Amino acid sequence: MAMVCFSSGNGAESLKIAPGLSFTDDSSANFPITSTHGDDGALSGDRPTVIFFGTSHCWNTNREAERLVSLYPQYHGNFHFVIVDLNHVSPEQQKLVAAYYRGAIPTIAVVDAKGNVIYDRAGETAATRGDASNLQAILNSAH
Repeated sequence: MAMVCFSSGNGAESLKIAPGLSFTDDSSANFPITSTHGDDGALSGDRPTVIFFGTSHCWNTNREAERLVSLYPQYHGNFHFVIVDLNHVSPEQQKLVAAYYRGAIPTIAVVDAKGNVIYDRAGETAATRGDASNLQAILNSAH
């Protein structure tokens, strides 16, 4: 596994759904999440980190992004968020891709403050659009 850096920075903030997304086909050219500090590539040393991997032109990624963004207001103070657009990986994010991305999108990884992997799986966390209950349970397990 690649050596991943720890940071006390804020990570990605102000997560929002990008405009013009489709949740039923792959027509959306926009990456599904907009944020500030979106190029952050470090784990947090003082709270769990949520890493979201995805691309544009993927309705599965869009639906999982919608779930994550819906939970962001509840968890943004307790988690460090890293958002990785696999079509535009920042140099800081390359080690996270090597360590946690398994080759399919969307992928979510949750790493606790000590660097232990709590969750690292590809695919949607629910079968129904808007159902964030499974993702919420994953985030709750990281406390």
